Amino acid sequence: MNENTVKGNWLQFKGKVKEQWGKLTDDDLDVIAGKREQMVGKLQERLGIAQDEAEKQVKDWETRENYRWD
Repeated sequence: MNENTVKGNWLQFKGKVKEQWGKLTDDDLDVIAGKREQMVGKLQERLGIAQDEAEKQVKDWETRENYRWD
């Protein structure tokens, strides 16, 4: 998957991320920019959860939304 496809997918799914994790700001979403590692880190930071819990939440969301990271 090329960079443009990933960015396009991220723009499409950004709203769904915001619905799922309302504590993430627009700035957070810009930093995440479709990068899974950044997503996990921001969830840890904003929700005050452990890395394994953030990983689980992201994995569950990926499955539900059929989202593939770069």
